[in-house]
Amino acid sequence: MTPKPADSDGAEVRLERALAVLIQRAADGTHRQAPTIAELCRLAHVSRNSVYRYYPGILAKLKHHRAPGHRDEPTRARTFSSPHVESTELHDQITKMAALVDHYYSAYREVRALLERRERELAELRRARSTNLAAVGR
Repeated sequence: MTPKPADSDGAEVRLERALAVLIQRAADGTHRQAPTIAELCRLAHVSRNSVYRYYPGILAKLKHHRAPGHRDEPTRARTFSSPHVESTELHDQITKMAALVDHYYSAYREVRALLERRERELAELRRARSTNLAAVGR
């Protein structure tokens, strides 16, 4: 298991408090839907990756409170008033997915170019080293 970051105690406390706030909002009816991981991370000022990686207990508590039947509130099922509304919503989701795929592909290309450059630099250093060693050996 990966060790927790240095601020883990503070982050865990912030996550616990943020979860309590979200649960309270849902219980009071001030928030119409179940707490989400995005809201939790925003309130606690902790990245989603950190929550998934270092705080599985917090994640389990959040999932427990999101489970259907946990509260008297109905599940978060969507109802569409017309096929047009559903089509529009799906189009928005596709647009967002395409942007996300584009982002990750660009990041992949950037990292690949960096890796290729580093490999070329290492090859040049190895050639220079072997040339220097050969010259010293003469």
